[in-house]
Formats: sequence, structure tokens, C-alpha cells
Amino acid sequence: MPSDERSPWRFRGEPLALEWEADGWHLRVVQPYRALKVYRCPGCDQEILPRTMHVVVWPEGSPQQRRHWHRPCWERHFTELRRGGERGRRRRA
Repeated sequence: MPSDERSPWRFRGEPLALEWEADGWHLRVVQPYRALKVYRCPGCDQEILPRTMHVVVWPEGSPQQRRHWHRPCWERHFTELRRGGERGRRRRA
């Protein structure tokens, strides 16, 4: 993790975990030793098995909408969201 003070990554929460906040999203890294249940990834519709590192993501201000994602699935989805936002900004300009 970069030591830059402007980095969006911070240790937060209970239990303490690495979190990221940017572009209206919160992301929390779930370490394998904390991943004790089976979840379904909305990106690929496959199971996230216990003891698998993954991320929990929710829109800012809506923690009840949090979802567990495989990290690559979330990265792909987030890239698509950003790309869509850029296209919308270009159309309005």
C-alpha cells in the first residue's frame, strides 16, 4: 500500500480491515481467515467459498446494499461503471 496521505486506502471498522472509499463506493477487503461463509458473487454468479479472500462493496450511504464480490469481478465491474460515467460526462459537455 502506498504511503501517500492522499491514498483512498485506510484501516477502518470493527474488526479492523483495509477499506477504500472513492467515486461513491466503499470497499472492504475480507481476508481468508475472516471469510467463514459461502457468498454468491454478483459479478459472475459463482460461489465465493469460505477461506477465500474477496471484497465487500456497498454504495456510499447504503451499507444495507453491501455485496460480496471476487476481487477481479469487482475490478471489472468498477471499470465498466467508470467508463459509463465518462461517456455520460462527454455527452453532456
